[in-house]
Amino acid sequence: MNIKKILPILPLFFVFLVEEVKAHCPLCTIGAAAAAGGAVWLGVNQVVIGIFIGAFAVSIGWWVAGLIKKQYVPFQKWIIILLSFITTIGPLLPILDGVNPLYISLAGEYGSLLNRVYLYNLFLIGSIIGGIIVSLTPWLSKKITELRKGKMISYQGIMLTLLLLVITGIIIQLVI
Repeated sequence: MNIKKILPILPLFFVFLVEEVKAHCPLCTIGAAAAAGGAVWLGVNQVVIGIFIGAFAVSIGWWVAGLIKKQYVPFQKWIIILLSFITTIGPLLPILDGVNPLYISLAGEYGSLLNRVYLYNLFLIGSIIGGIIVSLTPWLSKKITELRKGKMISYQGIMLTLLLLVITGIIIQLVI
């Protein structure tokens, strides 16, 4: 059995150990993890997998930061979110190694500053995109509520987050 296919779906097994959930954030993160695990199994592009795992990492960080009621250091919430992202994505980089070359030829000989091959990691780029989506949806949800004169749609935050993640994933899968 291939460890690369099993590792991303391991968080799904912890879902069955949860007895009670008191907020919608853990539900979002479990949904993102389930989608990422399923994507690995189906052979989806590394960028799309990164989108969902990045969203999962930021959601967990956001949720944990919300559990701490007192601020001990400046920017505490964002530090926790960033640490969650780094500690989730970092260990997965060697496993989900979607590294690709990008040749930029502006002027001069090969190897000069303006004429080089740069490497970029598709999984990392996708993770950053997923993290940005999860970080922006509370603001976007608030704006939608303001436009609707204070009325919220049931499960608005969850729907908006998952909808944006899925739409972004589909577009990127079709384009790349």
